[in-house]
Amino acid sequence: MRTPGRVLVLSLAVLLVALSALAGRAAAAAAGTEAPLLSEIREHRSGTWKWQRLMRTPLTPSRRLAEQTASESFRRWVLRYWTEEERAAHWRATHPRRLAAWLCIHRHEGPWTARTGNGYYGGLQMDLQFQRTYGADLMRRKGTANHWTPLEQIWVAERAYRNGRGFYPWPNTARSCGLL
Repeated sequence: MRTPGRVLVLSLAVLLVALSALAGRAAAAAAGTEAPLLSEIREHRSGTWKWQRLMRTPLTPSRRLAEQTASESFRRWVLRYWTEEERAAHWRATHPRRLAAWLCIHRHEGPWTARTGNGYYGGLQMDLQFQRTYGADLMRRKGTANHWTPLEQIWVAERAYRNGRGFYPWPNTARSCGLL
């Protein structure tokens, strides 16, 4: 059974632990290393995940150990790790395997911001059902394909290709490009 005195002692102990943790963080922040390093780590981790979501590849796992340690050298290592992960993910995202094919189809379909009024949108002329099926997340956030970046449109088309549709949603232009 807890007595009022024992509860008070436990409360004070918890308060002291919290204050010492805050003091440690304040000292590191005063040294000017914690906040910038952690901020940069978060930025590169977020950037990595942004590109991986676009490609729909598994997200690089993170245990967020940099936030749990006071070691500046470890944090610098984590920062280098996430910087390289972001660079690699960015490169993969901007160089899809069939980029030349999608650009050829685009040349025959029109501008990336096309909204022709015939039910097709964007530089790859995707209809609404196609967009809902392969780019639902983008439709929720940005609307139809004419509001997406060219890279987002290409990755939605790439998803369709990888799901077995191939270049058949663009029969005439794919044939003109020598893809069918």
